[in-house]
Parts: sequence; structure tokens; C-alpha cells
Amino acid sequence: MSAILLPILQAASAIETTSVPQPPSMAVTLIFLAVLLIMLAAMWKLFAKAGEPGWAIIIPIYNIIVLLKVSGKPWWWLFLFIIPIVGIVIALLANIGLAKNFGKGTGYGIGLFLLPFIFIPILAFGSAQFQGTKG
Repeated sequence: MSAILLPILQAASAIETTSVPQPPSMAVTLIFLAVLLIMLAAMWKLFAKAGEPGWAIIIPIYNIIVLLKVSGKPWWWLFLFIIPIVGIVIALLANIGLAKNFGKGTGYGIGLFLLPFIFIPILAFGSAQFQGTKG
């Protein structure tokens, strides 16, 4: 009988000792919240520089419509964002348009796409001025 129970007990003890995923540490949570607040403030400032209401950044879907407007792209591109690969291309084109409308080049637009947490605050809090929608 013990020959039968021993493997079962060993399996049960192995299950009990497996680690359960832990929530992120307090430091990771605080860093995440700090980056989130900086990005919120930067996008608010960016919209305000473009003559749009800053609070639009906190309204889902409407914030994308305003971003497309500031980027010089038509509002209906919003629907293209939901198409898997097309959405990535549309986001890249919108970021390039955003950079051009603030007097920056295509390289800066690619930076906005790849590293937004660095390039958006630079664009928002820097000396770049909105020059109108060029697309």
C-alpha cells in the first residue's frame, strides 16, 4: 500500500511547493506610475500646444481622434488601428505626421513611434512649436 501512496504524496508535495507568481514590487509599481503621469502630462501639454483641449488625452478613442487631427491625418484612420498589421503602419505614419507638424523630421517621428516615453516629453516640454497640419 505504501508503494502506491508514496508517488502520490511526492506529486502532491511537488504541487504545493511550486511558486505562485508574485505581484510586482512597490518600486516597480511606483516607477510605472511615475512614467504614466509623465506621459499623461506630456500628451496634455502636446495637445495644448496644438490648440486642442489637453483633457482629450484622458478620453478613450477621442484621444486617438485628436492625435490624428494634430498629426494631419483623417479621423477615419481610427478604424485602421484595429486591423492587426495595418494598425502598426498607421501608428508609425501618425507619429511621423506629428513630428512634421511640430517642425521635426521623419527620424524624430520614428523615435516617437519606438520610444514614446522619451520623445513625447521632449516634444511637449521642449521649444518645438506647432506649425499647422502638414500631414
